[in-house]
Amino acid sequence: DGYRNTNLYQGGRAGNQVSDDYRYQDGNYEGYAPNDGYYRGGDEPAHEEDAQSDVTEGHDEDDEVYEGEYQGIPHPDDIKEKQKQRAPAVADEYRDRADLMAERMEDEEQLAHQYENIIEECGHGRFQWTLFFVLGLALMADGVEVFVVGFVLPSAEKDMCLSSSNKGMLGLIVYLGMMVGAVMLGGLADKLGRKQCLIISLAINAAFAFLSSFVQGYGFFLFCRLISGLGIGGSLPIVFAYFSEFLSREKRGEHLSWLCMFWMIGGIFASAMAWSIIPHYGWGFSMGTKYHFHSWRVFVLVCSLPCIASLVALKFMPESPRFLLEIGKHDEAWMILKQVHDTNMRAKGEPERVFTVSYIKTPKQVDEFIEIQSSTGTWYQRWLVRITTTFKQVWDNVLYCLTAQYRMNTLMLAVVWFTMALSYYGLIVWFPDMIRYFQEEAYESRVKIFDEEEVSHFTFNFTLENQIHRNGEYRNDKFIGMKFKEVRFEDSLFEECYFEDVTSSETFFENCTIISTVFYNTDLYEHKFINCRLINSTFMKEKEGCHLDFEEDNDFLIYLVSFLGSLSVLPGNIISALLMDKIGRIKMIGGSMLISAVCCFFLFFGNSESAMIGWQCLFCGASIAAWNALDVITVELYPTDKRATAFGILNGLCKFGAILGNSIFSSFVGITKVVPILLASSALVGGGLLALRLPETRDQVLM
Repeated sequence: DGYRNTNLYQGGRAGNQVSDDYRYQDGNYEGYAPNDGYYRGGDEPAHEEDAQSDVTEGHDEDDEVYEGEYQGIPHPDDIKEKQKQRAPAVADEYRDRADLMAERMEDEEQLAHQYENIIEECGHGRFQWTLFFVLGLALMADGVEVFVVGFVLPSAEKDMCLSSSNKGMLGLIVYLGMMVGAVMLGGLADKLGRKQCLIISLAINAAFAFLSSFVQGYGFFLFCRLISGLGIGGSLPIVFAYFSEFLSREKRGEHLSWLCMFWMIGGIFASAMAWSIIPHYGWGFSMGTKYHFHSWRVFVLVCSLPCIASLVALKFMPESPRFLLEIGKHDEAWMILKQVHDTNMRAKGEPERVFTVSYIKTPKQVDEFIEIQSSTGTWYQRWLVRITTTFKQVWDNVLYCLTAQYRMNTLMLAVVWFTMALSYYGLIVWFPDMIRYFQEEAYESRVKIFDEEEVSHFTFNFTLENQIHRNGEYRNDKFIGMKFKEVRFEDSLFEECYFEDVTSSETFFENCTIISTVFYNTDLYEHKFINCRLINSTFMKEKEGCHLDFEEDNDFLIYLVSFLGSLSVLPGNIISALLMDKIGRIKMIGGSMLISAVCCFFLFFGNSESAMIGWQCLFCGASIAAWNALDVITVELYPTDKRATAFGILNGLCKFGAILGNSIFSSFVGITKVVPILLASSALVGGGLLALRLPETRDQVLM
């Protein structure tokens, strides 16, 4: 009786029912009679308070509880927690899906705030900077891909005999692949993981970009560039979603903006490589008469190097822990976060700092995916079910972005992305085309015209360039081993002449009479004779295929224009990175787009090559801040399990705008400047004003 503590269970009448419930559930305490001499049940007087338990706690002289002794009546909350832990596995099957989703949303909100605290504890250091450069190479590969086709077109059109329509298709096919890849691979990244889908994306791009440098036919080359674009298009939404999930709130805007600089570096890399490789026609080899590997193919090969480097480095980086928590993989996520913490602490010289997080909240899992047993069906049936189920989940994510909660934000972002892409991509294609147009005008102004010349018994063995010959007569002349560039013969007579080993570019014979003339090993094909009379003339052993015989002097200027355009965004990148977290995403987008619209109006005064180059640099520098802020706000507006999907949808719409911009703006080159300038500026003004209605995300945690 000396060990009895009668004060321990005062007020215990209310606890009798709990005690009874507890006995009923566990079935371990009814009639419990230990042999330790402390049990007093059965002999208690009737006047004892009901609050006294049948079993009391044992204490020693230091008031320590004996190990193994019954500790008293459990608290009601403890009983409820035990019931909650036992019930869910069965109860979830009968609960309404809306209730499960509501519970998951509550869990996600708790996780978002806890994860923000964990990332702050991990710090920003060596791990984030390593990931920064790895993902930067992937973003650099995306920038390279945009410029590659534009740089190789002048050479590829001669190497593969491309018509104007074929050239246009080759220019647009990359954007088409990017559009599909962004939506498809971005959606898969929310189901399969950031790292896994980014590896798939880069592997597709690297493989088909490498292959495209070797294929000879136009159709196969077009297909390779399409699939290559599909791969690199999928990398963009994944890169931003992946990197943002390792950044704290105060670092996110700034460092995502620094990451955007790699797109600029990709453009500079492509311009520099094109400038240094493509003009060197001898940097290649031939195998017989059918297979030619010219310098522009070497350039395509070199441009795949950033993608390959990123692919190799990515193998050593972990999956996003935020994604792993989203799918319930707590232990894997914890290990990665500990790795991030330890890496940064060692780099800071504080290896003794301990990662204090022991448990991280994981959202309730409500996915309906059911794994098929290996004994069920054939292997392809199992894979078919897995693939169809995964794509159904991706489609559900796409539809989720249009639900009431996100519909308005998604629609406004879609308009801003589209107007920005229509203006930007349309103008960056229009600028080089206008510069070429000015060059062609200057070139045509220097044309030499020869009227009524008579030449007989003369051997031409040199190059004729930028000339027009009218009403001339050529008798018993020889044209051997020579080149024609931009030469036209109009209303002329060729009698008993001999053409051998002649190569021509933009050369035509109009309304000419050609009598008893032999053409041997030339590329003067039938379409180059317009309304001509060929009498007793012979064509022997015509040249096959197309030939790179003329280096275009204006190609150097095009490379320079692209190089300067890419370099001009450096100040805009720096300013946007430093101010992104200070003035906010919304003001950055709206301000940048409105300033870019003002720059468009100055294009009316661009009547020379140098003026167009200057206004292009100004426009690119002003618009880059809007691109960076769009990337940041798109990442922050959507939850983790929808982030890459939403980014992929909007980026796919962006590429659709690029296709329209390229097609519309290029069609007005040489016709008028008014339509492209007004279209671009009005789109930028409308998109910029609409962007000001978007919610500011600067201070919110990553959901």
